Amino acid sequence: MIEKDGNVYRVTLPMVIVNARALLHAGRALLGAEAERALLLDLALVREADSSALAVLFALRRAAAARGLSLSVVNPPPGLLSLAGLYGVTGSLPLA
Repeated sequence: MIEKDGNVYRVTLPMVIVNARALLHAGRALLGAEAERALLLDLALVREADSSALAVLFALRRAAAARGLSLSVVNPPPGLLSLAGLYGVTGSLPLA
């Protein structure tokens, strides 16, 4: 689901509505035990994303900020960037 490797979190599931709740809970749990200050969320393995992925990303960014952590997204799939552009939130994505 989400694999931790140092300060990098790798999402291994499609970021679609059926997985959104589980991804959010897993991400929050990892953030709760995090000692690193600057974290990367790697989406290189995500092959499918819908609009719920944006909600998960923004929620995880807020959760990180509440703990004094920074969370940046790397390797976003093209479909996710397209959705962000459609909704006008590309500039708000925490892209590294």
